[in-house]
Amino acid sequence: MTRTTPPVDEAAAGVFFARGTDVNWILLREGRDLTLIDSGWPGDADALLASVQALGHRPEDVRAVLLTHAHIDHMGGAVHLHQRYRTPVFLHQAELAQTGGGHKQQATAADIAPHLWKPSALAWSLRIVRAGALGPHRVPPALPLPATGALDLPGRPVPVPCHGHTSGHTAYFLPAIGAVATGDALVTAHPLSRTRGPQLLPRLFSHDPAATASSLDALAALDAGLVLPGHGSPWHGPVADAVAAARE
Repeated sequence: MTRTTPPVDEAAAGVFFARGTDVNWILLREGRDLTLIDSGWPGDADALLASVQALGHRPEDVRAVLLTHAHIDHMGGAVHLHQRYRTPVFLHQAELAQTGGGHKQQATAADIAPHLWKPSALAWSLRIVRAGALGPHRVPPALPLPATGALDLPGRPVPVPCHGHTSGHTAYFLPAIGAVATGDALVTAHPLSRTRGPQLLPRLFSHDPAATASSLDALAALDAGLVLPGHGSPWHGPVADAVAAARE
């Protein structure tokens, strides 16, 4: 596990953005309670705990983990929280098969290999191998998200289905502050991308590229002025503008 303390920034009142191994997670705070959105690689578990402690909290203060989808770079730390602290983990019903050992809707080593001639891609691949990309992957027992409405958790996040990257990928809208945690549906950077700013992940990472592009409609409809992506830095401005930039 990595043992460095990750950067933790207060992106908005009560909303904290933390960086792991080329992936992000988000902490929502109300009083002494926290909600965690995504959780990094397995090797980011110590950094995840450090980010909680950096806010003056204990792991026991995390009331639930909300996963945008069942890829190991987003659910690695959730395994530790569930095993050690019995923290409940939630994600879309369609993702449960992947947490249960079913077919994983994610890029394989064979998909990534043709890109490794790029120095940035090779360096990234070495980082994620150290963070646990090659497994074996343990996944947390997970519960399905409620069908509709805001969740009764700190931050009152509202699940927003935006399927395509995986069949049950879900963003989380924070209407009280006008922000949205977009996971991998909309990012602002990736080591295999040559651009910075709002964008889709490279096509090889998408289970259904056409659905991924269409899912941007759900994000564009939100009244949000802050994008909190799964990869890259936060983006300030209307989410509709971020979606337009990604489509360009």
